[in-house]
Amino acid sequence: MQQPIENTTSRRQFLHRSTQVAAVGAALTATSPLLFAGENNKVQVALVGCGGRGTGAATNALSVSNGPTKLVAMADVFDHKLKNSFDNLSVQFPSADSMDVPTERKFVGFDAYKKAMDCLSPGDIVILTTPAAFRWVQFKYAIEKGLNVFMEKPVTIDGPTSLRMLELNKLAIAKGIKVGVGLMCRHCHARKELHERIQGGEIGESLLIRAYRMAGPTGSAAVKPRPADSKSELMYQIANFHGFLWLSGGAVSDFLIHNIDESCWMKNDWPVSVQAVGGRHYRDDCVDQNFDSYAMEYTFKDGTKMFVDGRTIPGCHQEFASYIHGSKGVAVISTSGHSPAKCRTYKGHNVDQANLIWTCSEPEKNPYQLEWDDFLDAIRTNTPYNEVDRGVMASAVTSMGRMAAHTGQAWTLDDFLNNGHEFAPDIESLTLESASPLPADPNGKYPIPLPGIIKNREYA
Repeated sequence: MQQPIENTTSRRQFLHRSTQVAAVGAALTATSPLLFAGENNKVQVALVGCGGRGTGAATNALSVSNGPTKLVAMADVFDHKLKNSFDNLSVQFPSADSMDVPTERKFVGFDAYKKAMDCLSPGDIVILTTPAAFRWVQFKYAIEKGLNVFMEKPVTIDGPTSLRMLELNKLAIAKGIKVGVGLMCRHCHARKELHERIQGGEIGESLLIRAYRMAGPTGSAAVKPRPADSKSELMYQIANFHGFLWLSGGAVSDFLIHNIDESCWMKNDWPVSVQAVGGRHYRDDCVDQNFDSYAMEYTFKDGTKMFVDGRTIPGCHQEFASYIHGSKGVAVISTSGHSPAKCRTYKGHNVDQANLIWTCSEPEKNPYQLEWDDFLDAIRTNTPYNEVDRGVMASAVTSMGRMAAHTGQAWTLDDFLNNGHEFAPDIESLTLESASPLPADPNGKYPIPLPGIIKNREYA
């Protein structure tokens, strides 16, 4: 087992190190061996994590316009998920030039990720779309194999793994490995233009950010009791990973991270502290660890605030949007989900047509595809490309807000990163026969956050 990185960092050191690592990475990558042979060669791809997001990422990987790619291996802990993903991808990409995944390159189990990566050569791509808890384990092996990596968000879900991922990424940078992180809004052309306009002073000095992801039940966040015929508590939890903090960071980390990331991008900064509230209102017989609503107040070092509201209660007002208010006006970062963003700027603070300054051109290109086009372009041209440090930062800031709501305490980024509670410290040792790191009580219930009672960790 890899020992946890010693918790001696601070936010200032964290940010300094991230900047320093990026600079070193640019220099190393410029002189490192080319990790892809050339534009006319096919990049092979392995998919690790065959759920809906993994299948979507594989679809984007096989749809790039800047050179041929081929899916050659797949891995999951569930045979049926692998089969469904393979069947769906085979319909979209019937040619053997795009897909060649025979039975002997379909792997099931907790060591399946290694077997899938072993089918690749240095410079090929592995897609990591399992629950976030497994990210650092699989990233470590990909670095050892010299593989370029696309990993989904969140990158981390607690302080110890955030520090560990930063240390691992130093090795990736030193080897010239390209890494994309699934915060695809950063690749949206409309948002990029909006960012330039905000930095150019179009809405004045930024004063306030507000972001919302308020919807009905989402993903597997609301989890019913384990069925009597379920063979494994571990596999039951993985199948419902949005409901368990050790696997995904829960609804906050998996769903609110995009709003937080795009908002901080527009601000060109990350918050230094947060306080939050949240509660469980309509859980019925659900046994997951999520709250139904979260309200987080982040503070930046200049004293300005970012308010983030999340809700998964049916029958309520729904909104999926982010806004930034400046001294001269307001900008709409996103209006109705991830895409199309429909970015706009207005004079004053009323989002009113009469006050419109600028709106992005239509139609917008799909950011899920754009992030893959950018990733492949960097691989083929051997251009420095590594989004891990930024992905860790977005993940840590999001988790910090979740922790504030779950503990009822105000948290700084320093304190969050230095908190020693790692959800699943022995995760790399799991097998199909293992017990879950989160056991149920005799009634089939799991520990839930108790704000004001358990103050230094999210559950006991």
